[in-house]
Amino acid sequence: MGEWSFLSSLLDKVQSHSTVIGKVWLSVLFIFRIMVLGAGAEKVWGDEQSKMICNTKQPGCKNVCYDQAFPISHIRFWVLQIIFVSTPTLIYLGHVFHVIHKENKLREYMKTHSRSEMVKFPKYSDEKGHVMIKGNLLGSYMTSIVFRIILEIGFIVGQYYLYGFIMDPRIVCARAPCPFTVECFMSRPTEKTIFIIFMLVVSCISLLFNVAEIFYLACCNPSRRKSKNVPAAAITLYPRFNSDSMMKNEKLSLQAASNSTA
Repeated sequence: MGEWSFLSSLLDKVQSHSTVIGKVWLSVLFIFRIMVLGAGAEKVWGDEQSKMICNTKQPGCKNVCYDQAFPISHIRFWVLQIIFVSTPTLIYLGHVFHVIHKENKLREYMKTHSRSEMVKFPKYSDEKGHVMIKGNLLGSYMTSIVFRIILEIGFIVGQYYLYGFIMDPRIVCARAPCPFTVECFMSRPTEKTIFIIFMLVVSCISLLFNVAEIFYLACCNPSRRKSKNVPAAAITLYPRFNSDSMMKNEKLSLQAASNSTA
């Protein structure tokens, strides 16, 4: 699991900037894809070429038959799938860090300048670094989900066309340098089939979570409803302060005028 630690640490930072469904999706990615692939896949798939038996001793025939059956190893295919599916989320994380850094600089500017010079206020993050998914961040987040959906579907279809979802114990090969039609036999085909189906089910579950999150953000995202009241409060804060001070000044001037006439 050492090679996954860097990716896991980055994805862990996304959880605090995601919706509830997004956090569940990340948990599925961590537990049922990264951990399972790192802990059990190597033991299951580490012998698909070394333990494959062919009915010929012709040098090179076993290698070309394996290449025909597996254009890319299942482990490498799933590793590519995890990396590609995680990439849109990491791009969104970079956008979040950029927004937080920009608004932290704005807060530092507010501390050293008067309020009358303020033109805009932090609207995406608070002082603790928590962000609200709205505006440009909402668009970036939904775009990352759309690309995750496209990539998940693409890898599922690609796996089907590359080698299907069932591990055939017998491989028929007639490529050179095989002297005739050769039959090769895989080791532990049932165990490998179970593993393939498990990874397929997890991919489908992740795809459903992504689709559900799109509907959640489009229909019932609470942060969008809360954000509608924020600009109004920010705009009316300082005019109220100025109007109160003006009223006080008018009262004082009226009192001074009445005292002078008296």
